[in-house]
Formats: sequence, structure tokens, C-alpha cells
Amino acid sequence: MNHMANINHDAVLRARVSLLGSQALPVRQQVAAYRVLAQVSPLAYLPLLADALYEYSRQEFAHLPETALALRAESVAAARRMYGLEPGRAELLAAALAAYKEQLVLMGRAGEAGAVDEEIALLG
Repeated sequence: MNHMANINHDAVLRARVSLLGSQALPVRQQVAAYRVLAQVSPLAYLPLLADALYEYSRQEFAHLPETALALRAESVAAARRMYGLEPGRAELLAAALAAYKEQLVLMGRAGEAGAVDEEIALLG
């Protein structure tokens, strides 16, 4: 069984149609679409998902730090899943990690933030 057997093709079509619409989508809908499309076209949609998740955490969940942290962690995970030789991967991962660290600092979790600093340093 291949990985395409688990994909909801209707959801993929709806996501593509929503992104192709003439109106700008709210970040919540962008995240939903990119989550679906990253499953079928990771090369194209993982960077967009990582960026949209950060914006979503910042715009919609600044008042809910645990949710914002979870969204930023998902952003980091999306950046990590990108192909290692993809141009811009290191920069995107560093930016996602920096945003994750920022949220940790805001929440008073300096120890965890230090570990993120170490990972950022390893990226160069």
C-alpha cells in the first residue's frame, strides 16, 4: 500500500481551491490548507506551512501561550521535515526555532530556550 492511499483527495481538492480563490484567506484557513497539502506536496507546502503556523500563533493565540507554543513547535517540525538540501531550509529552520525560543522566554522557560539556542548555533 502506498502513501497516497491514506490521502483524502476531497480534502486536497478543497485545500487547493481555497488557496486559488480570489480573496485572501485568513491565516487559520491557510494553515488548514497547508496542513493538508504538505502531505501530498511537502517540497512546495512545508515552507508555507511553517511560516503560516508562526503567523497563526502570533495573530490568533498571543493571549494563549501554551497554544502559541504548540503552533510554533509544529512550525519547527514542518521546517525540520523539509528536504535537507532544499535552498532556504536552514534559514527557515533557524527562524522557526527563534520564534519557538521567543515563546519559551515569554513563558519563563529559560532552560528550554537555552537548548533551542544550542540547536540554532549548530545550524551555523
